[in-house]
Amino acid sequence: MFSDLILATSKVYLTKSKRTEDFLLSDPQFQKLIQSFSSLPGIGKKSATRIGFHILRMDPSTFQTWLSNIEEAKAKLRFCDECGGLTEDPICSICLSDRRDNGILCVVEQPEDIFFIENTKEYIGKYHVLNGAISPLDGIGPDQLRIRQLIQRLEDGGIKEVLIATNPTLEGDATASYLSTVIKPMEIKITRIAHGITIGGTLEYSDQYTLGKAIKSRLTL
Repeated sequence: MFSDLILATSKVYLTKSKRTEDFLLSDPQFQKLIQSFSSLPGIGKKSATRIGFHILRMDPSTFQTWLSNIEEAKAKLRFCDECGGLTEDPICSICLSDRRDNGILCVVEQPEDIFFIENTKEYIGKYHVLNGAISPLDGIGPDQLRIRQLIQRLEDGGIKEVLIATNPTLEGDATASYLSTVIKPMEIKITRIAHGITIGGTLEYSDQYTLGKAIKSRLTL
């Protein structure tokens, strides 16, 4: 387990406290920890090394709290049966809310995209997570995404607009084009977030103002 790896590395650091940090960099246990952090999105080796040293310097109480939060989140969080977003319950609070507009469905690539859009406070509808984007080079086609579930939700009725909020990448564009083709015969309004998001970028790295403006100025496909 990841927690066991951190605990083991902490013991190495504490029992060999007279070693310099430069020497610890060659320690096999510490290298395992660095490799684990480096495997996370957006974390390079330098950042992973800084995080590793920071964790090892934590006092036991802070470290246990930090570790418990990770384990608790991993154990309790799941994906919503309706939209695919993160939740502790079978159905998330957004899907259950009677304050949201049930007539608008925002389609995103990943669960975290819901968080970024919610931060803009410019969207009041519901969501649908695809769990990725169409990418033939990676062997990902429509059947590998939650598109069938999306079509089922649309066929159930009540949706007047589908807002496609895939990333402005080749994969995101391909996914948006495919969804538009599939949904058009259903006579449902199809829109996509407006330009302003950096081409080739992701929703994650767009500031709240830019993303919010892109949602408000969404284009009809």
